[in-house]
Amino acid sequence: MHIEMNQPILAKNDGIAAANRALFAEKGVFVLNILASPGSGKTSTILAIIEALRDEFNIAVIEGDIASKVDSEKIKAQGIPAVQVNTGGACHLDSDMIRRAVEVLNVDTLDLILLENVGNLVCPTDFDLGENAKMVILSVPEGDDKPLKYPGVFQASQAVVLNKVDAMPVFNFDERAFRTSVRNLNPAAPIFPVSATTGQGIEDLAEWIGQGIRSVQ
Repeated sequence: MHIEMNQPILAKNDGIAAANRALFAEKGVFVLNILASPGSGKTSTILAIIEALRDEFNIAVIEGDIASKVDSEKIKAQGIPAVQVNTGGACHLDSDMIRRAVEVLNVDTLDLILLENVGNLVCPTDFDLGENAKMVILSVPEGDDKPLKYPGVFQASQAVVLNKVDAMPVFNFDERAFRTSVRNLNPAAPIFPVSATTGQGIEDLAEWIGQGIRSVQ
């Protein structure tokens, strides 16, 4: 006899996610779930997004990590509310973690919540958090074949960020092959080539996020 253990787990998660989504819709908050591998530049991309949008929108960040609070401290140092969620070994955030984190924030004052998920391209994909959109970040040093190896996250995402493009000449990264692979998996998602550290491409990414914020207000 085969028992599918993940079905009841996901069903419970989806129920809480629906409640999260209803709350965010009621408050007019756009929530972006950011997925990436460790070292892809999630936090530096978040900091660049904050810098681009903070004059127009009120922003908070929920930081997911297996342990430590290093990333949330970087966000707080910029004067942005941040809640650290340590998963205690779990390779993803779940909707109940988000529910509890949101209770710490003053949602009535917010326009945008950025969820930095645990560094992983597999586990977080299946867990609905109540977000408006998923965004996957891939960095140039990781290689152009990642969409072929991890198709699920690219299929599930509403936007794809290619980070560290300033390092493209140093690495044997075939951008055309990467774009073709992404397009075959997800024809609709925009692809944003950026360098979070230099600011290259961040304006276009911020405009896409801004459109999402305005669509829920």
